[in-house]
Amino acid sequence: MSALPITLNIAIPEEEITLTAMRAQGAGGQNVNKVSSAIHLRFDIGASSLPQSWKQRLLHLKDTRISKDGVLIIKAQQYRHQEQNRADALWRLQTLVRSVSHTPSPRIATKPTRASQLRRVESKNRRGQVKTLRGKPTDF
Repeated sequence: MSALPITLNIAIPEEEITLTAMRAQGAGGQNVNKVSSAIHLRFDIGASSLPQSWKQRLLHLKDTRISKDGVLIIKAQQYRHQEQNRADALWRLQTLVRSVSHTPSPRIATKPTRASQLRRVESKNRRGQVKTLRGKPTDF
């Protein structure tokens, strides 16, 4: 792997991604205790070669995998083989960066139509009438 492709023009060089093998957690018998099959991926967003707008959007994500220092940490331990976990970690990094690659369109504020406003007020009046009919009858 020389670079992780994100779009046609942009890729993350392999020097910016740190992959570390470690022992996986959870059940798995003796294999878990002796084989380092889990992968820890670390990616420093601030020091990366990504466009500045992408970095900003990545850092503003409410993602628990992004530390306060701006380092994205992905732990892949789903598979029994280190190579599969490595591919999974890289794929997860790729999808996260792709998710911020397009600029969100600005929201255009709209107003409700006059007819919908009248329908809303009319339905509120009808509901109020129903509720007043539930009251105790008054003596004349």
